[in-house]
Amino acid sequence: MSHERAVTVLEVGGAVVDRQTVYPGPAYFVIEGSNIVRHGEGAYEPEPGEVVVRRWRKRDRIAIPGLVNAHGHAAMTLLRGVGDDLPLMTWLQERIFPIEARLTGECVYWGTQLACWEMLLSGTTAYADMYMMMERAAEAAAESGMRALLSIGLAATEPEVQAEKLEASRAFVQGWHGTADGRIQVALGPHAPYTCPEPFLSQIADLAAELGVGIQIHLSETRGEVDQFLSQEGLTPIGLAERAGLFQVPTLAAHCVHATQNDIEVLRAHDVRVAHNPQSNLKLGSGIMPLPDMLSRGVTVGLGTDGAASNNNLDMFEEMRLAATLHKGAREDATAVDAAAAFALATEFGARALFLPEGHGTLRAGAPCDMVLLDAHSPHFTPSHDLLSDLVYAAGADDVRDVIVAGEWVLQNREPTALDVERIRYEARRLKDLLTRA
Repeated sequence: MSHERAVTVLEVGGAVVDRQTVYPGPAYFVIEGSNIVRHGEGAYEPEPGEVVVRRWRKRDRIAIPGLVNAHGHAAMTLLRGVGDDLPLMTWLQERIFPIEARLTGECVYWGTQLACWEMLLSGTTAYADMYMMMERAAEAAAESGMRALLSIGLAATEPEVQAEKLEASRAFVQGWHGTADGRIQVALGPHAPYTCPEPFLSQIADLAAELGVGIQIHLSETRGEVDQFLSQEGLTPIGLAERAGLFQVPTLAAHCVHATQNDIEVLRAHDVRVAHNPQSNLKLGSGIMPLPDMLSRGVTVGLGTDGAASNNNLDMFEEMRLAATLHKGAREDATAVDAAAAFALATEFGARALFLPEGHGTLRAGAPCDMVLLDAHSPHFTPSHDLLSDLVYAAGADDVRDVIVAGEWVLQNREPTALDVERIRYEARRLKDLLTRA
């Protein structure tokens, strides 16, 4: 009986950074199918039974786990720069909603492709997306080679409309959950308690439990939102979501800027995952999430960019650096969020936030081969006293050279392997004129 196993070997000349550990290069990874089966320092030596069918040599690369964008609205790349310098509700009601009323499935498809191109260039391998016409977003995500957690954004007050939206979400889950070799996952997506009455939230929770999927939702994004619910319900939005039964299924809560200490305990007790979006929250004047308090209490927190209409980019290196520096300044404490914590938020913790299985967001044996290769000769790593600090405080999207997802190249030498960037550029410009035409 043959015990031979076909494997791919990736050799990198630079260091490997995984979790809080830096392994000096050279190093190698042995990949079987879509997973890393083993790795080590120095030159690759085959183990009994290993048959190398592909061998990739990247002598001038640093390897890190793929970055995870835990919250966003991908197709809003087409709305980048619309209504800047406005508070959230004014921005939404006066600028965003009128343009979104003109969106078509074609807009969502090409806007999502544009987002995938931008995210790949900045080292993102998995992302969360809540928007409309999500079948087209799912097509775009599947074609990109990336991982995605996708949700139809649900917002409705009339029972008939709510029922229609629930059925649309059911069909989306049944049609797309687990597709593209498992890269595409689907969750239910109630927009927020202020657009989804409590009985509707309870129905969404029941459907999620029935279908065996999670939920993603915006919670406690602004002080005004929290004050409104405290006045009307005697509860914060987080407290209301708990009362509605939302947290009985796995939940990813975006923002939580104005979470109280009691809210944080509720999030911890129900293992609610939180997406911290520091740049979007600052730009919209929403405030600063109590990240150090959440981390010290054991809440799982990932990092998100939010949509390109409120950020205005999808660069997770910027988000990582801001997550580390913002809280130092706000707390007047240089130790509030260190480099290791910020890196974990963008990798392993972000993967947990997206409900991905254990091992995602790392480069350990048994983990999927979702990896970013950085230019080891970049000035950001020259000289390097502390590579983990360099990654958080110095590195940027321009240092990304290659991206691998599930053992397959999706970006090589800064060129996507599955996206037609010239077509994306053309369609984005054409659709911009369509959306903004008076």
